[in-house]
This record gives sequence, C-alpha cells and structure tokens, in this order.
Amino acid sequence: MATSNLSDARDESGHLIRELHGITLAQILEYLVAHYGWPGLDERIHINCFAVNPSIKSSLVFLRRTPWARTKVEELYIKTRSKEILSKKNEVQ
Repeated sequence: MATSNLSDARDESGHLIRELHGITLAQILEYLVAHYGWPGLDERIHINCFAVNPSIKSSLVFLRRTPWARTKVEELYIKTRSKEILSKKNEVQ
C-alpha cells in the first residue's frame, strides 16, 4: 500500500500544492488566517505583524519586504494545504 507524500499533494486543478501555482500571497495569508486565526499564526511563526494589531494589509506589506518571513508563511501554507488535501482524499477512500 502506497503512502501519500505531502510534497506530492495536488489541488483540485491537479497542480502540485508546493508549486503555489496561481496562488497570491494575499490568498495564502487569508487561507492561513481562516485556518489558524491570528493567534494561531503567531504561535507557528513568531512575527510581530501576526501578534501586534494584525491585519491582512499590514502583514502583506511586511511579508513582501521580508523574504525569510514570506518563505516561512509559504511553507506553512504548503504543509497545511497538503495535509488538508490528503486527509480529504483518505476520507473518500
């Protein structure tokens, strides 16, 4: 029996999640805020823009100017979204 690999997870269009095909930084951030909330994001990635008066707009400004922080946010999105896709697949089987 083959085990599902997070790095092989694909979205509804068949694109690999890890490639972030057609996904904007704003969409990534909105997804993560909906999934974890600001406190949950701050727990996972310690960035002041998630802890002090958080907003999508201010976080986007910071993330666009700070490559290391953007990378962490993108990695969390890939991990979270991949797990979500794979768990839905396992429910169907």
